[in-house]
Amino acid sequence: MDDTIKVYVIDKGRASLYMLFRDPTTGKETARSTGTKSKKEALKAAGEWEAELRSGKYKPKSRVTWAEFRQRYEDEVVSGLADKTAIKIDGVLNSLESLISPARLVDVTADKLSAWQQKLRDAGKAEATIKGHLAHLAAALAWAVEIGLLTAIPKIRMPQRVKGGKVMKGRPITAEEFDRLIDAVPKSSKVKPDHVEGWRFLLRGLWWSGLRLGEAMQLSWDTPGMMVDLTGKRPMLRILAGSEKGHKDRLLPLAPEFGEMLLAVPESERTGFVFNPLGRLKKRPRADSASHTICDIGEKAGIKVDETEKGVKFASAHDCRRAFGLRWAARVMPAVLQQLMRHENIETTLRFYVGNDAEGMADVLYAAVPKSPPKVDSSVDSSRIEESAVDVTC
Repeated sequence: MDDTIKVYVIDKGRASLYMLFRDPTTGKETARSTGTKSKKEALKAAGEWEAELRSGKYKPKSRVTWAEFRQRYEDEVVSGLADKTAIKIDGVLNSLESLISPARLVDVTADKLSAWQQKLRDAGKAEATIKGHLAHLAAALAWAVEIGLLTAIPKIRMPQRVKGGKVMKGRPITAEEFDRLIDAVPKSSKVKPDHVEGWRFLLRGLWWSGLRLGEAMQLSWDTPGMMVDLTGKRPMLRILAGSEKGHKDRLLPLAPEFGEMLLAVPESERTGFVFNPLGRLKKRPRADSASHTICDIGEKAGIKVDETEKGVKFASAHDCRRAFGLRWAARVMPAVLQQLMRHENIETTLRFYVGNDAEGMADVLYAAVPKSPPKVDSSVDSSRIEESAVDVTC
């Protein structure tokens, strides 16, 4: 217990009294509002802060180690977040430690963060992934500033999509390519002959539902979390907070084709997980392992969705989701598509799926025009035709 630490109550002439802490090492002062004008309540707040500082939570900002910061952040913040979010944050902090090795919290500078971004790119991370890493780290550093472990957040330059660059890392696959994907399942070395239908059922589910692979692998008939709801007029998707990106309890519509696919499953089989593909060890794989298997199937089908200097990218589970989004973008309004895709912000829906299918739109336009152009009566005065055309345009 450090009895050199003192907290004083002061009056700044404002609505509330303040409490003042003077760093015994540097002499720097830190003041906080007590939130009250009552001297008694202010002294109580000051006493609590002093006790907290004396218990060991106080350390000069320049001396706070990275390990100490991380431990407190995990204990006081991350422990209260959804499991998936906690896992992501753990991965981000592990990455930072392994690539720039900060000994102290103040070592996380703008220069070091810029170097970290470049190392992530060199490792093949997508710009969207790097941006997500930086967002999680920025939140952690903001918390450090809020509780006094850090003076200010270092400047973080978020990656910007290169002008003219691709919006998607892959692309929506076509119906013909999806058929090839289904046919190629037995060709994958990762799928045993007696497991083929389980993987085909998963692929059809991804194609008709638009679910992310992780969501599909969580989807259950009877366990709360991400669950099929057949109690109403039509099949619905019931999601509890923490089970997917939105972090909200939601009841959402399912695409009719996916609803029909689910209703075709015999009632006696509607228990446990909806999708049960098996890996080579006859165990239900994790989502990342299932992703590798589907990518292998895409490669066996010869479906190339992107080519860069780093190599060829073959069809993946997410390319089925992209195809779903593109199909429904031509059928429904953006607000409905947002619900189907379960995007938190409609800007995401608009950016990725609305207006990106020029060929499909051209087909719609040409389909709306009669096959044979209408005949023009040559006896009609041409000046009247021009006048009529102007009137229509207006």
